[in-house]
Amino acid sequence: RLFDRVGRNIRLTEAGRVFLAEARAVLARAEAAGEVLADLAGLRRGSVRIAASQTVGNYWLPARLKAFREAHPHLGVSLAIGNSEQVAAWTREGEADLGMVEGPVADPDLSPVEVGHDRMVLVLPRDHPVARRGILNADALTALTFVAREAGSGTGLMLERLAKSFGLAPADLRISMELPSNEALRSAVEAGAGAAVLSSLVAEGAVRSGQLSALELSLPPRPFFVLRHRARHLSPAARALLQALEVPADAT
Repeated sequence: RLFDRVGRNIRLTEAGRVFLAEARAVLARAEAAGEVLADLAGLRRGSVRIAASQTVGNYWLPARLKAFREAHPHLGVSLAIGNSEQVAAWTREGEADLGMVEGPVADPDLSPVEVGHDRMVLVLPRDHPVARRGILNADALTALTFVAREAGSGTGLMLERLAKSFGLAPADLRISMELPSNEALRSAVEAGAGAAVLSSLVAEGAVRSGQLSALELSLPPRPFFVLRHRARHLSPAARALLQALEVPADAT
């Protein structure tokens, strides 16, 4: 019993007085929870976790994240970098709200939407004979020594596609090293370790400075995709990022 009726008045019992403090605390927490939800909905609070493959995460995405943070200064952003297979796995397992990769990902749990693209170039040491001739054919490819990315990377897949475009199998190419990052590939080529297929975004600085030579490839532009899990609800912050990337609201 929390109160007694005394005439026309209501007076708290001992139990009522003890319970009142707890009841006020519960109501205060409920009000605070409502304010949190309002802040989340109004983008005054919240965060988005992004996983991106290396070219997207290191070269294409940073300027766009800067613009997003300027538009939404109260939202937190975290970015994890991996290869395309890792990004797809992190997005599928819920470790990332959104994934961003180079090239399509065949995963029935994930919904992909194209958000950009790059083009691939064959990167060679400065003044390499193949670069001077400017002619690339099957014989030139098989004569080159390559440094390549690991299996599961979007950049590694593009080297395989280049071989196939000349009627070669990937095994026909001579690969001296597999390296874990695009920057390691670029540095290896600069050191004379071989040739590499790289995004023009990765190579352009070294090509412009004259440290490397690059040949344009006949491969089509490589698309960038944003990934989300089909069965998971997107937070307002994640939806705001998709909007900043000009992804239609109903596309994912």
